[in-house]
Amino acid sequence: MITDSVNKNIEKIKRLLKTIPETPGVYQYFDESGMILYVGKARNLRKRISSYFNHYNDLSPKIRILVKKIYDIKTIVVENEIDALLLENNLIKERQPKYNSMLKDDKSYPYLCITYEEYPRLIFTRDRVNNKGSFYGPYPKQKVLEELQNIIKKLFAYRTCKLNLTTESIAQGKHKSCLKSQIGLCNAPCIGEESKEEYLHTIEMIRKILKGDFKEIVDDLKKQMIAHAEVLEFEQAEAVKQKIILLEQYQGKSKVVDTNVHDVDVYSVLSDTKYAYVNIMRIKNGGIIHSFSTEIKKQLDEDDAEILSMAIPELHKMSNSTAKEIIVPFKVDLPENYLTQTIPTRGDKKHLLELSILNLKSYKHECNHQRLLVEPEGGRLQLLERIQAELKLPELPRHIECFDNSNIQGAFPVAAMVHFADGKPLRSEYRKYNIKTVNGPDDYASMEEVVYRRYKRLLDENKPMPQLIIADGGKGQMESIRSVIEDKLHLSIPIAGLAKNDKHRTSELLYGNPPISIGIAPRSALFHLLEQIQNEVHRFAITFHRDKRSKGTIKTSLTDIKGIGEQTARELLLKFHSVKQIKNTSFEELAKCVGAAKAKLIVDYFGNNQ
Repeated sequence: MITDSVNKNIEKIKRLLKTIPETPGVYQYFDESGMILYVGKARNLRKRISSYFNHYNDLSPKIRILVKKIYDIKTIVVENEIDALLLENNLIKERQPKYNSMLKDDKSYPYLCITYEEYPRLIFTRDRVNNKGSFYGPYPKQKVLEELQNIIKKLFAYRTCKLNLTTESIAQGKHKSCLKSQIGLCNAPCIGEESKEEYLHTIEMIRKILKGDFKEIVDDLKKQMIAHAEVLEFEQAEAVKQKIILLEQYQGKSKVVDTNVHDVDVYSVLSDTKYAYVNIMRIKNGGIIHSFSTEIKKQLDEDDAEILSMAIPELHKMSNSTAKEIIVPFKVDLPENYLTQTIPTRGDKKHLLELSILNLKSYKHECNHQRLLVEPEGGRLQLLERIQAELKLPELPRHIECFDNSNIQGAFPVAAMVHFADGKPLRSEYRKYNIKTVNGPDDYASMEEVVYRRYKRLLDENKPMPQLIIADGGKGQMESIRSVIEDKLHLSIPIAGLAKNDKHRTSELLYGNPPISIGIAPRSALFHLLEQIQNEVHRFAITFHRDKRSKGTIKTSLTDIKGIGEQTARELLLKFHSVKQIKNTSFEELAKCVGAAKAKLIVDYFGNNQ
């Protein structure tokens, strides 16, 4: 039931709902200032819009915020679902509503364009103006586009100049040939050395390469090679043969499945709490002719199926796809008769889907790494979400504590704990521990002591616990922590371990009971964060141990002398650098430093103990 708690303008909304038709169409939500909030499509407009208000309590928190802001609703009726899909896509791109997730502006992507000129040109552009020419792409990186351009240049001679070539201007002799025609990169249509029909045939061959139609090009080149050979033009025939080899090599690199897979698009999606990543692979005759990934910022906690239902029409249009079949990981809510969906379970199509996901994982990792460099806070949060996903933690590990022990053959045993908050060291929460109950070099018992002291105190003081505890060590250290946390303190805190290899470098993350290795790429940002935590706790423990050891050395050597305190011992060591040097120093020199009385005590002590 619609109540005032759903929307303060509920009476107006109720009146609007009665006028909305039960037909396919697009709806737009506006706030009180007239700003557009959201654009959506529906098979039945009235049912779809009413669901936002009738099922308010079942909506996600972000959608509830959207519903509370709705002041006005406008609808556009269309004939069918496909028209609604295309109209929704255009309106989102044009109006850019606040609560719609959308692809990045395609002006940022590189395209190849065959211009609409009497003598067309092949140009690189990021400005997709549809009346300028036929666009091919978008390409994920300019480097990929340049590689394709280089292949085309080796295969075909075409003009790259900006001359306004027309049949009339050529006939009137308004143009002159350039250096490129002299070195064979252009056949000089500007001065009539290449006919318009021949030039347009070359452009059509280039168009077919961009579309992935290689067979017709190879057949055409073979005919040219045979024609040259028949009239004994063997050099020209050899040149054409080399082009065929080059084209077949390029085609071979892209071929991944049987040529029976003629013309399909493959879509995959990965997401986290803030971003979704979508990949499209265009497949023609068993080869990949185009692969492109994009990042989408989520606005309303959309799931993967919702993301794909939004992204597929836009990517289909952006890539000028001719495919009528799409391979997807699950059923996507798209209009019937729009595209045929295939959800493969085995065979070539399954292999293509796995390849698309592999490309997407690489792209997602690249995006997260870039975000970490540009937006450190956002990047760190992404890494914490990754830890949560990898370890299947119940909560985001915003607070992580890591422990390490340090001693030399059991002497001066200490332990240290570092605290990372939101992926950054929080030094005010670092803790040092002198081992009190353990005799000898027993790392496991030492770990049990400090972990018990740490979390018993947090319990007694009613302070929050971390979401993850990490041991600087392997299975034994993890078990020591677990025995305290679960068996003695009856707490439920996830425990992980960071093991090192024989070169004393972080090698793997352990988790579970019994612990197993969690595979993380050594060069990934997540691995570097874990490595930073381990290095930090090791540094902190070693520094504490070194300080304690130096104090212990002073106590056992100089402070054994009756009348010589710790402060005097420090002054002597600062002046003479070592106990051995102090022993060999004359009374006069010692007296200058600490006075005659203390100098006599030192001389007498070392003289009696020679």
